[in-house]
Amino acid sequence: MGVRVGFVSLGCPKNQVDCEHLIYNLRETGFEIVADAALSDVVVINTCGFIESAKQEAIDTILEFCTLKNEGRIKAVIVTGCLAERYFDDIRTDIPEVDAVVGLGANEMLGEIINKVSDGVQADLKGDKYAMLQDVRRVVSTETFAYLKIAEGCSNCCTYCAIPSIRGKLRSRRIESIVDEAKWLAKVGFKEIILVAQDTTVYGEDIYGEPKICELLRQLCKIDGIKWLRTLYCYPERITDEFIDLLASEDKLVKYLDIPIQHSVDRVLKRMNRKSTHDEIVSLIKKLRERVPGIILRTTLIAGFPGETDDEFTQLCEFVKEAEFDRLGCFAYSQEEGTAAARLPDQIDEAEKQRRADIVMETQMIISDRKNQARIGSDLEVVCEGWDRYAECFYGRSYAEAPEIDGKIFFTSKKPCAVGQFLTVHISEAMDYDLLGEVK
Repeated sequence: MGVRVGFVSLGCPKNQVDCEHLIYNLRETGFEIVADAALSDVVVINTCGFIESAKQEAIDTILEFCTLKNEGRIKAVIVTGCLAERYFDDIRTDIPEVDAVVGLGANEMLGEIINKVSDGVQADLKGDKYAMLQDVRRVVSTETFAYLKIAEGCSNCCTYCAIPSIRGKLRSRRIESIVDEAKWLAKVGFKEIILVAQDTTVYGEDIYGEPKICELLRQLCKIDGIKWLRTLYCYPERITDEFIDLLASEDKLVKYLDIPIQHSVDRVLKRMNRKSTHDEIVSLIKKLRERVPGIILRTTLIAGFPGETDDEFTQLCEFVKEAEFDRLGCFAYSQEEGTAAARLPDQIDEAEKQRRADIVMETQMIISDRKNQARIGSDLEVVCEGWDRYAECFYGRSYAEAPEIDGKIFFTSKKPCAVGQFLTVHISEAMDYDLLGEVK
């Protein structure tokens, strides 16, 4: 019997794509992939190391599987992903039970590493994180949609962010490579493709001399079988008129944008090394809503950034009320070592940062509830994602909900519904961030 390998993938969709690629490589070379990592011989933990809460989740997961190893239930624990890249030596020193710490540039060597740890040999390997794969074959772990990673790394250098030091500078995949992968995804049945990168709107600038996101989207829209194309992580200063016109005119491009603005006050934005101003953000929101009817706008904010005054926080809350984003997430600032913001004066107390983030989310909940109430009585095209045994009904999403981060639409049906089937659902109730309805 071959070595049984289990995976635990933490963090963002980009990390998930990496994990799917690793699974494909190992399966192709003869390893048995098991769904339950606790029943494996070797567990690979693909970690996130972006902010403190993600790091703690990763550490807790590592310790959990090290306990299983000590109990003799699994043979070895391998740690890869962003935490392994960022804290390579620290993991080896602080968690000696780990059998291999694998940097991002050594993922292609994972099969050899697994063979070594299976024989009881410690096999740490860092590798070159700047290696850029063009042919990303993978075993997609999702059912009704597939993420498509179009670039690696980031060159924006926001002062609070550790990604450039972890993942390196921007490296875009070539258009041909991305289109080929999208054609394969469509061929095997995925009707929704979601483009991801640290900053999708800067895609191509490093290899073509200018952003090529519009050209990429045009080519992807030509692929038969794709129904919805969704673009996440669009930085506001790079959303051009060309991009907006394309979004408005192409039927396959869902009218949904994730625009991470992080703050609304110019002084704070400048300290974050963000390129947009308050007025530019307000102008962009207005333009998008005027030129793309029905558009859903999502953003993320950071509360408690170093030096954020009470007045600046009040301005942020007023902006949230006025902008009325359809979707919004707010995080308490995480002081990440090695970043420029971590060295800024006037760091804010942890409890106060969290209090501010909670206030923003309470403000947004009122807005979200009002927007959901307005959808009662409407008929929405919904993709079925499964059966909820607790609610005893089906659930899914419309174009207005991105998977894994937004709410769901729960619905009943007099006929059986298949996962991946598109249905018309009449909305009858709203509940927090979710909707309830019935298939027409």
